Amino acid sequence: MKFSVNWLRDFVELPASTDELADLLTFAGIEIEGIEQSGADIPNVVIGQINASEQHPNADRLSVCDVDDGTNHHRQIVCGAKNYKVGDKVPVALPGAELPNGLKIRASKLRGVESQGMLCSASELKLSDESSGLLILPVEAQIGAPLATLYPADTIFDAEITPNRADLLSHYGLAREIAALLGASPRPRAISSDAESKLGDAVKITALRECPFYSARRIANVQVGPSPAWLRAKIEAVGLRSINNIVDITNFVMLEIGQPLHAFDADKLQSGINVRLAAPGEKFLALDGKEYSLSERDLMIADADRAVAIGGVMGGEDTGVTESTRNVLLEAAYFLPSSIRRTARTLNLPSDASYRFERGVDPAMVLAASDRATELMRDLAAGEPAAELWCAGEAPIQKREITLRHSRCDQLLGIAIDPQKITASLDGFGLKRVGADSNASTWRIPSHRPDLQREVDLIEEVVRAYGIDKIPPSSRSRVTPRSEADRIADFTATLRQRLIALGLFEARTSALISRSETAAATGGAVELKNPLSEDHVALRPSLAPGLLDVFARNQNMGARSIRLFEIGRVFLPPDAVEQRALGFVFSGIAEPAPHWRSSTKRQLDFFDLKSAIEALRIPNLGFRRADDPAYALAAEITAGDEAIGLAGQISAARATQLGAAAPVFAAQLNVDAIRRVASDAPRFNEIEKYPAISRDIAMIVPETLAHSDVIRTIEAGKDPMLAEVQLFDLFSGKEGSSVEIGKKSLAYTLTYRDKNRTLTHDEVTVVHDRIRDRLKSGLGAELRE
Repeated sequence: MKFSVNWLRDFVELPASTDELADLLTFAGIEIEGIEQSGADIPNVVIGQINASEQHPNADRLSVCDVDDGTNHHRQIVCGAKNYKVGDKVPVALPGAELPNGLKIRASKLRGVESQGMLCSASELKLSDESSGLLILPVEAQIGAPLATLYPADTIFDAEITPNRADLLSHYGLAREIAALLGASPRPRAISSDAESKLGDAVKITALRECPFYSARRIANVQVGPSPAWLRAKIEAVGLRSINNIVDITNFVMLEIGQPLHAFDADKLQSGINVRLAAPGEKFLALDGKEYSLSERDLMIADADRAVAIGGVMGGEDTGVTESTRNVLLEAAYFLPSSIRRTARTLNLPSDASYRFERGVDPAMVLAASDRATELMRDLAAGEPAAELWCAGEAPIQKREITLRHSRCDQLLGIAIDPQKITASLDGFGLKRVGADSNASTWRIPSHRPDLQREVDLIEEVVRAYGIDKIPPSSRSRVTPRSEADRIADFTATLRQRLIALGLFEARTSALISRSETAAATGGAVELKNPLSEDHVALRPSLAPGLLDVFARNQNMGARSIRLFEIGRVFLPPDAVEQRALGFVFSGIAEPAPHWRSSTKRQLDFFDLKSAIEALRIPNLGFRRADDPAYALAAEITAGDEAIGLAGQISAARATQLGAAAPVFAAQLNVDAIRRVASDAPRFNEIEKYPAISRDIAMIVPETLAHSDVIRTIEAGKDPMLAEVQLFDLFSGKEGSSVEIGKKSLAYTLTYRDKNRTLTHDEVTVVHDRIRDRLKSGLGAELRE
């Protein structure tokens, strides 16, 4: 929000340096994002009056004006603007002036006619972006006076106000904060009203939750016209456009004390005011000229016949104040912040009013703002306020008290602050002490500070007043013991690094799934009570829906090789048991690997997926056949005797549904189970000192026998000499071959080694023969010599 330093000076004595003021606010948590200079304090730029104007003899688009500059010397100035009339007062840049854009003014001839200066637009003076014509000045402007008398030099702060500090969204609010930080008192606003508050049928609230309090005041016989120069200068300095004196007054009061107001043309209203919720599908034409479709949750201000405003957001085009308005109805109300926020977001209709209402205005300032605007309308528009102020409801002013323990303050800040300084600090921020003893004090919170809810909030106010830069830094050497959360994070990071090193891409998908995915989930899913949409109705029981959606999008974008993984949480029905899971999806083309599988491109298959799982280095990893309706072919993944996941080729029906151009392979593993069987300690293998002896063993076994069963049988003897088992040949039986149909030939290389000495061939033969015997007796293998 933009703040005028000149305007702030109306309420508090400021430091001489604007940089010092900016630092003061920034250290107090109010960040100043920008500082710019405004106003028209430009030497040799004065107020002039156009006495005559005639067409330029040599240019169709230029005029020659006779201008009075207040020196009894009428200047001839050539002008290209068309928005003026004789008698208008305008800025005149005399020869010798230098404009903010760097243009130096001198007497010269334009198309053969002498021009003794320049008539200026607002943009040329850097007062606004308006450049379509001359800046027309108020009729009361004094001819010959420096333009700075209307637009004095000012500094504009652009401050970042956090959502919890709605009390700072006004010049008085920020001045009150500055006064507290400086240890001073803000100058009070002297606002008085002779109006008597009345309850009656003139104002009715049927949506009391959304609008706890509403007031309306009639001001008769107003004269709508341009605002005086001082009012225009104040609101334009902070970025608002001047409309007319009535609208400008409501904006001025909002910028001054933070309470948005709205002025209706009272003659266009039928009977009284009713604050209600919109009817479903109700249409409304707003001041921006657009028609909005409303829902039954939107708050409306209505008369007896129709809606006349969207409460707290924007007025209606039909009842807005115009030059023909003679009687005004002034609205001042308190609206529920959440209601205004929802309506402004739903309709995509942000406004200065909704910006403040949705953050929460001070309920104690509602009538004060109405009185201030009434006072200005009487003084600046000759309005005649009614003797009564019609009200409905009650402003929700909460009386809240918080106890502050001095020991707790010292503990959190790391320094001891004198209790008298604590009292002075909180007094300065408008809190009232209602009780105290030697150890603590109790404070009543003012209505404009709803952000103060807990003891720690009061401590924050103390340190802001004390000065956060005054708290001495402390250097402490701390050792934080490694926690379970650290170990989990490190473990998942290790899994992630291994998979990325293989060339896989990580996906991040939503933990919520759609209704159709919920229906398709085996065993169902845990549904939400209040889903955001049909696409987010349940907690995912599996990573597969999200990964398959990512696969489909990548395939539709032309990706030819898709290898994805995701590490995330799943929620198992019926009790939403939370589990960490690792999911995979593989499909498409594999690049050539001449030293491994193929010298040409091929399709990714189950063994590519299996190799990625094996790269995780899970102890005692195994695969065994499984049946699952989601897969055409499936394998259960085990760690020893514990099942830790499922992998396989997804069903043809699901692949067709995804539009897959190649087989799709997927897997999901239980990360928590993997972590249970894995060791956190890093493993290092010593470089072998002694040679190894290798023996090959080939066998014919049934086609259905799993490779893992063979490995398990070979390693069953737990022979310490057996260092490694590697499958190097697989041949399935077919007609006319040496291996009959229904059988397969497997060939393994067994490597033997001892860490402490060189083995003899006789020692290896003894162990090797025992393994051969186990294969024959345990699996019925036919060994090939």
